[in-house]
Amino acid sequence: MATLTSKGKQALDDLVSQVIQDNRIPGFIYGATSVDEEIYFKAGGTNVVNDPESGQVNGDSIFWICSQSKMIVHLAALKLIEEGKLAFEDPISHYFPEFAHLVIVEDQMAPNWTYKPAEMVITVKHLLHHTSGLFYPMRDIKFDQQMDIYAAPHSAGDAVSEFISLVKGDLPGIPVLFEPGTNFVYGFSSDILGFAIEKATGQSLESCLQENIFKPLGMSASFYLTPDLKARLVDLTYRRNGNMEAWAGQSKLIEQDPAKVKRHMGGVGLYASLRDYLTLLRHILQIHKGTAKNTLFSAEIIRSVFEPVLNDEGSKGISDLLEFYPFTPRGSVLQWSSALAIAATDWPGRRRKGTAFWFGWANTYHTLDPETGIATVFGTQIIPTADQKVYKLYVDFEETLYAGLSQQKPQ
Repeated sequence: MATLTSKGKQALDDLVSQVIQDNRIPGFIYGATSVDEEIYFKAGGTNVVNDPESGQVNGDSIFWICSQSKMIVHLAALKLIEEGKLAFEDPISHYFPEFAHLVIVEDQMAPNWTYKPAEMVITVKHLLHHTSGLFYPMRDIKFDQQMDIYAAPHSAGDAVSEFISLVKGDLPGIPVLFEPGTNFVYGFSSDILGFAIEKATGQSLESCLQENIFKPLGMSASFYLTPDLKARLVDLTYRRNGNMEAWAGQSKLIEQDPAKVKRHMGGVGLYASLRDYLTLLRHILQIHKGTAKNTLFSAEIIRSVFEPVLNDEGSKGISDLLEFYPFTPRGSVLQWSSALAIAATDWPGRRRKGTAFWFGWANTYHTLDPETGIATVFGTQIIPTADQKVYKLYVDFEETLYAGLSQQKPQ
């Protein structure tokens, strides 16, 4: 069992204190759990950057977790597949006829897209594996065009069809970057998967996740920024020319008014407590080890979270993507499973081979390292994404944690 030595705890405490003193990032949380229990959890900073009157970030604080929503939605889909309510090979056009027509965009960076009809169809499996070909339109790492689509107002009518129409644009079919199943690309797969869950269950994605994951684990999480969650929300910070600014609408965001939220976006839409997210990660580790009680997921589902699924081309695709993020060691070989990225090699002084992980647009992160027997969360709320100072601290926290771990033999 992994434990944190007293020396290791002191080193993490010292790092937290230094981060607060240096004021390099806004309010933040860093936490770690073993299979059995939380072994470290500290918060620092204020809810509004440089505003002591706004209150301190703490264990009950709520974060917009953005793409950390994806893992949760994928777990829900895997549970439905096991129950026979969804199937890996279900064509998505069965749920949304618009997906009967796909066009392969030959160069998404071109000012004017050229395309050709696709021959294959997108299935539930492709959405789980991010091999659907659905992509985030982007001109650079900031994903500005992605947020244009996510931030679009929600129709009072069919908000899901409206979203699909935004993805399609003025093309004759839904745009993809390759034939489904042949490569990896990061994009709208998890959002469409969430919409398919709603079709398969007859429930909203919110209701499905509350019933099957959040309430059983006692998690504060929702697609709705309710008054309770909003009162605990860590405000966004904007970094401009190296300086941190309090949030004043510097960027487009998803709809935050609960009364106006008409579609639940499984790729970016959840608000959650990071301590509660750590509870979910611990439950996953316990199921993987076979020690969980009242399990939410079968051992087969959790095993699939750690099993790589991509071909060589797909592995190169995700490895190339994460080359842009300097928390990833250069030359890393990466994979994707049914829910998360997978480290295909050890990261020296840090996570071990087989660690599952991902992160969110507003700078929240998590890891699941089954070999070491720990999971971690780290989060702040700062945009634009790809914040270099956050990445440096993420590495510092991880190296400090692993240096302070001790393995105890079972009794």
